[in-house]
Amino acid sequence: MCGIVGYVGPKQAAPLLMEGLKRLEYRGYDSAGLAAISTAGAAIERRRAPGKLTNLEKVLAASPLTGSVALGHTRWATHGKPSEVNSHPHTDESGAVAVIHNGIIENYLEIKDRLTAAGAKFESETDTEVLAHLVAQKLRRLQPPGASPKPDLNEPLLFEAVRQALGEVKGAYAIAVLWSKAPDTIVAAKTASPLVIGLGEGETFLASDVPAFLAHTRKAVFLEDGEMAVLRRGGATFFNLAGKRLDKAPITISWDRTMAEKGGYRHFMLKEIHEQPSSCEDTMRGRFFPLKGVLERECGMNADLLKGTRTVQFVACGTAYHACLVAQYWMETLVGVPARVETASEFRYRETTLGADDLVIAVSQSGETADTLAAVKRAKEKGAKVLAVCNTVGSALTRAADWTLYTHCGPELGVASTKAFVGQLTALAVLTLHAAVGRGAMSEAQGRAFVDELVKVPGWIRAALGQDKAALAAARRFSKAEHFLFIGRHVNYPIALEAALKLKEISYVHAEGYAAGELKHGPIALIDSEMPVVVIATQSRVLDKTLSSLEEVKARGARLIVLATEGVGEFPGVEDVLRVPMMPELLSPIVDIVPLQLLAYHMADLRGCDVDQPRNLAKSVTVE
Repeated sequence: MCGIVGYVGPKQAAPLLMEGLKRLEYRGYDSAGLAAISTAGAAIERRRAPGKLTNLEKVLAASPLTGSVALGHTRWATHGKPSEVNSHPHTDESGAVAVIHNGIIENYLEIKDRLTAAGAKFESETDTEVLAHLVAQKLRRLQPPGASPKPDLNEPLLFEAVRQALGEVKGAYAIAVLWSKAPDTIVAAKTASPLVIGLGEGETFLASDVPAFLAHTRKAVFLEDGEMAVLRRGGATFFNLAGKRLDKAPITISWDRTMAEKGGYRHFMLKEIHEQPSSCEDTMRGRFFPLKGVLERECGMNADLLKGTRTVQFVACGTAYHACLVAQYWMETLVGVPARVETASEFRYRETTLGADDLVIAVSQSGETADTLAAVKRAKEKGAKVLAVCNTVGSALTRAADWTLYTHCGPELGVASTKAFVGQLTALAVLTLHAAVGRGAMSEAQGRAFVDELVKVPGWIRAALGQDKAALAAARRFSKAEHFLFIGRHVNYPIALEAALKLKEISYVHAEGYAAGELKHGPIALIDSEMPVVVIATQSRVLDKTLSSLEEVKARGARLIVLATEGVGEFPGVEDVLRVPMMPELLSPIVDIVPLQLLAYHMADLRGCDVDQPRNLAKSVTVE
């Protein structure tokens, strides 16, 4: 989830693009760069720097970049650590083609191998660089031998080269391309990543989000998947990937800048809840086939190591700990390997029996959580191997681990984690699949059947987001309550814990999650007519048991909110029933959390709490 900007017009581009990148820095902040077609001689010049935009500003102060046709990028790394060489824009070896990209190219290794064999020289670890080399290759083939066409004749060549290159690409992308021989043009395209064109007076902008150019124009054209745009000073023309011209009318943006940064949502947390289908899709993308070998390509771990693993030990904190609790069920049920979960803050101080045959899986959104880092150090001292599941390339956790499986959620601005949690569950589900196939617990046919269900999860999440109005109605009814119980069983017991955590984090309501079967061991004493109880009663092997617990609390006067599967169960006397689609029980936690996140969000908003920055909390806990 990177931020991209572009400009074609009469003004010097660098200040405009830096202004736009500052508006998009919430989309990525581990490196940044600009590329411009130089005013001096129709050549592409770049300025890049790792870290935040202030570092790029220092580079530009020391070495200004001139030109009125330019691209800019602020990066959230998915392939390759944060560094200058991995920063966008990327070029081919001649420096004549420059590309910026938001998304993930699934088949970049295949393309890279083919281009390398043809003589291309790569300098970065990124998937994006293959696009620059691929477009350059297409341009060489499209230009007649010895011909030197005029710049205005080169625009159609650039368009066709980009179009042909994208025909070979699989994955998600929003890209913009410069060519030094077409100095008045930017060619852009998108599939499964956002891209919007801004139409000004004698100038044209592109960006991944409208805040980048909102100070200059409110006329915008949003590209749809499989569409391309050719940008010039006088405007833009639009095409599909087959090259057919499209008529697209601009709309007028009515949001203010702050609202635009949030995509029109009231808070970043709400925006991030609604980004979860994409977070799920991006974390799965390119990680299924072939079933044998993908895991080694993605994180370096081979099947032989998985076959020899004696136990799996999960360590994490907070929301990531709850994701691990779900994965424990998956590992034991589908892989057949003993699995344990422990909070990192406890694990780091106890004696452990881990050894060389054990695998430790450390999960962290930031990769900088102090307790998780200490737990990893402890595990390695005992000789165990460590796999990190992390959202931040180059973080301390990824450097400490033996292998890393990245989630691809982009930066998360809300302190209370939502899309990072869904991304962690998705990555752990993908890991479970490959572990099961690698250890022989799943046949290839069974693995493909599991994939068939897993790829439906983003759609199920989208359906669950449709419960927003029902969650708001429940929140209105219970917004004055000061205590909540959440109960669930089996794989949804961790979801009861996570839903309770979300509520207490952002609305400051005392909330507890319990295994439903534990009610009679103490918590039922709390039940009275003032106690709201949220019951996770979705379709499962233990649904009857959960419904018995529901009746127990109902008989004692509890005020109920029920999360149930569409078409399953009648709940007479219960005003608030949230529904999710029918799905396999083991995958249901990834979806079931979504309406409960919405409930927590609306509770906090109605209570006037600071949703995105709740009191006393920080996004990354870097001290003990």
